[in-house]
Amino acid sequence: MEMLSIQNLSIEYDGKPILSDFNLSVAKGDKILIKGRSGIGKSTIFRLIMGFGVQSSGTIALDDILIDSNSVWDIRKRIAYVSQDTDIGDGKVGDLIDEIFSFKANKDVLDHDLLGKVMYDLSLPHEILNKDYMKLSGGERQRIALVMALLSGKDIFLLDEVTAELDAALKQKVVDIFFGNPDWTVLSISHDREWKTENARVIDFSREAN
Repeated sequence: MEMLSIQNLSIEYDGKPILSDFNLSVAKGDKILIKGRSGIGKSTIFRLIMGFGVQSSGTIALDDILIDSNSVWDIRKRIAYVSQDTDIGDGKVGDLIDEIFSFKANKDVLDHDLLGKVMYDLSLPHEILNKDYMKLSGGERQRIALVMALLSGKDIFLLDEVTAELDAALKQKVVDIFFGNPDWTVLSISHDREWKTENARVIDFSREAN
C-alpha cells in the first residue's frame, strides 16, 4: 500500500531547473537509498516533504493527504527528519535532549531507559550527556541527532548523509538499526556503500536530474 507519493515533481534553483517530472512511490516498510552527485535536488526533496519550501510543480502526499500549508504540521508529527546540519543548540547534551522532548509535539515521548539503550547501540558513552554539545566531534553530533530521531516514536525517517562523519563500523551499526526494522519506512540520502543492502531500493538522482 502506497504511503508516500511524489508525482510529477519539478524543482528550480535560481530560475534553473534541477529536477523535472520526478515520481516516487513509497510503501510502508520500504527502505530506500537515494544517491547521486551534489546539487541535483536530493536534500531539497526531503525539505519539501517536511514542508520547508514549495516545489515548482507537482505534488507530494502522505497517506493521500497533500503536503501543503494546511497539513504540514500534522505531517511533521509523523516523520523524523535528520539533516546534514546537526546543530541542535548550545549547552549540555542531556539538557538539550530534555528541552527538545519538553516541547508540545514531543511531550511525554522521552523514555530514559530507551535513551540508554539507543546510546549503547550507537556506541555513545553515558558520560556524553554531561558534555557541551558544541564541543562534540562531527560524528558524535550525528549520533546524538540519530538518538533523538529514534526516541521520537515515529516510524518514517528521512536521513540526509547521517553517516558521513562515522567510521565503517559505526556506519554499519546505523544501517542495521534503521534498515533492520521491517515496520519503519526509511529514505536515506548517502554516498556510503553500507546503505546499499539487499533490501534497499536504490534511486539514482544523477539519472533523474536535468
